[in-house]
Amino acid sequence: MSPAGDETRAKIQRLLVTGDNRLKQGVAVEKARQSYEQALELAREAGIEEAVRPLVEIRLADLERLARESPRREPPDA
Repeated sequence: MSPAGDETRAKIQRLLVTGDNRLKQGVAVEKARQSYEQALELAREAGIEEAVRPLVEIRLADLERLARESPRREPPDA
């Protein structure tokens, strides 16, 4: 793989991890979704969408499930 291809894969990986971290840290779900969608768009542009799409689809499905199942969380007691 070319250095440019390696760099693109690294960017996609960073976007996926950023989305995961945003979700874990309680940042707005929409921010996590944006990271996942950016990763998919970058993969599409690089011609590797088929390899990345399943990873993004799983994450987006989890976001949908969380939105349906999770009532608003109460802040922890101090």
